[in-house]
Amino acid sequence: MSSVHPNILLVEDDPNDVLLIKRAFRKINFSHPLQVVEDGEEAVAYLAGQSLYVDRERYPLPSLILLDIKLPRKSGFEVLDWLRKQPALKRLPVVVVTSSRDSIDINRAYDLYANSYLVKPFNFNDWLEMVEALNIYWLTLNEDPDLEF
Repeated sequence: MSSVHPNILLVEDDPNDVLLIKRAFRKINFSHPLQVVEDGEEAVAYLAGQSLYVDRERYPLPSLILLDIKLPRKSGFEVLDWLRKQPALKRLPVVVVTSSRDSIDINRAYDLYANSYLVKPFNFNDWLEMVEALNIYWLTLNEDPDLEF
């Protein structure tokens, strides 16, 4: 990633999952911003820099998006479809993190160019392993020299 300060946009409507993800990032000493939005419409507003998200100092574009697919107001699929149609944003890495193991959902996410698809773990240690892997691969090792904002 070409971003100097990696940060994550978490699009998740379940407060328990938000809490587990935040706790896991704290446990691995991830010190960069973790922005959280609770529905698909809010995710689009954040990414487009609209409404209260116009201040990019306070709400920077993410280096990685963790996207649930079952969201209120606009599904994760709709967010992903919108994102991939935005010339300045279409290369943002998106990891779908959801409870669905349904092959229809998995195929649809990849058809919409999700970079990865992960099923939410059931216990904290598995969340911790997943967050460590996300941090290592997507925020430390992954480089995209063509990514421009």
